[in-house]
Amino acid sequence: MPEVDLDFPRAWVEFVDPGDEDQVVRADLTWLTSRWACIFGRGCPGIYADRPTDGCCTLGAHFSEKADEKRVRRFAKELTAQDWQLRAEGRKGGVVEDETDTDGESARKTRIVDGACIFLNRPGFAGGTGCALHAYALRTGRHPLETKPDVCWQLPIRRTYRNVERPDGSEYVEVTIAEYDRRGWGPGGHDFEWYCTGATEAHTGRDPLYVSYAPELTELLGEPAYAELVRHCQAHLGRGQRSAPHPADLPVSRRRTFGGERASRVAG
Repeated sequence: MPEVDLDFPRAWVEFVDPGDEDQVVRADLTWLTSRWACIFGRGCPGIYADRPTDGCCTLGAHFSEKADEKRVRRFAKELTAQDWQLRAEGRKGGVVEDETDTDGESARKTRIVDGACIFLNRPGFAGGTGCALHAYALRTGRHPLETKPDVCWQLPIRRTYRNVERPDGSEYVEVTIAEYDRRGWGPGGHDFEWYCTGATEAHTGRDPLYVSYAPELTELLGEPAYAELVRHCQAHLGRGQRSAPHPADLPVSRRRTFGGERASRVAG
């Protein structure tokens, strides 16, 4: 099935963060009440045709800050050979590398080995395919957001900040919670052969996203703001979600598609 258009009508809500009166949360209700669910290992064709089993792990993960990198390094030391296929390579050559963009800016990220993130366990590994840090979290009774790089556990949620000045001169911080679509990856996101947030195959979740991603959204917003977000999401669904449903949730006859023939690929 093709992906839906990147631009379509969305329903948004804004509310003052109950836990911080100087913050206003701006949330995409269309996205948060959609039925998106990660389908890694369940039909995900990967972002590149020649790497169909990688999911979105082909590029590695850029760290959000020094604390993010430090935390991932700490958990990498706890991984056993049963958890991590490339453990020997990680111990020998490290798990982090610098990447320089076209503007000469350098960023820290997880190291790429044989075409994908060093933490990605490839098909055939006895410990199972997928992120070693994710599997380790589940094995030890943790949530994966504790062990994985920030960008990995946050996807496909995109949190951004903006300072806003009101006409009276007062200011607040706007925290936006929205869909991490292709554009969130920068210009290169448009080159992916497939991407999940607008793909109908990934909109098959049993629960709406604000429910299935409750731990992640709570971590991103804090408990008071998440509770308020739930109230607004429930109210939106109570109105029948007719004002702005996510088109990837809709029957084929009601969708507009992204990229024409180029976006029709569903498997590598």
